[in-house]
Amino acid sequence: MAGARPTLLFAHGMYMNARSWEPWVELARAAGFDPLVPSWPYHDGEPAELRRHIDPQLGRLTFGRVVRHYTNVIGTLAEPPLVIGHSVGGLVVQRLLNGGLVKAGVSISSAPPRGFVSLDPHFFRANLPHVNPLAGNRPVIMTPKRFHYTFGNTMSREASDRAFEQYVVPESRNVPRSTLTRSGKIDFRRDHGPLLFIVGDADHLCPLRTVARNAMAYRRSPSPARLRAFTGRSHLICTQEGWEEVADAAFAFLRTSVS
Repeated sequence: MAGARPTLLFAHGMYMNARSWEPWVELARAAGFDPLVPSWPYHDGEPAELRRHIDPQLGRLTFGRVVRHYTNVIGTLAEPPLVIGHSVGGLVVQRLLNGGLVKAGVSISSAPPRGFVSLDPHFFRANLPHVNPLAGNRPVIMTPKRFHYTFGNTMSREASDRAFEQYVVPESRNVPRSTLTRSGKIDFRRDHGPLLFIVGDADHLCPLRTVARNAMAYRRSPSPARLRAFTGRSHLICTQEGWEEVADAAFAFLRTSVS
């Protein structure tokens, strides 16, 4: 990677902020990238403090606004970046590639775009509370017990609780709700930069089969997407034990994409 170091934009997912990418940042620099790690609106700060003091505007945050937030960040750069996103951030990667705003992307445990329905019972149990129409615009307050089921089901409860304390923030129900609208739509036939999907085979929140269908939907695109599954990984694939292997796979794909 001669010359300037390519900018690598990181997009976190729900219940997380930029802090969740901290393990990856030093490794990204060592791999030759210039990491850029913004938080979503109303997500910036220490997770423990955000749990104690919830921004009154958080409940109105939508997926469309999250995408615009990253689009505005990209607009400040001299050239299109590379991008890695996790969960809803993985769907952000798809949207940014769909719009020709980034050179290449890695979508990890991607939330499904509009039109994708999973019949996996874990998917329903893990996702239904986030989109509950009876809860209005009240932010979702994640609990350690629920976090263990939805994010860290392959981890010990002790390890999951440590991750909860370190990373988890309150979230807007209108982010996942609005992925079901036009803002969550992907044109799978449109040409795009290289795209790799990564997923854990034990993910409750975004099951392997659903992510595989998402990747397969690009088969009629001039640039079909690739898929790589990791054994024994949960939705917390980016920070649980063995995350370095996932990061190395993502960085290797992106290096190949810009070489």
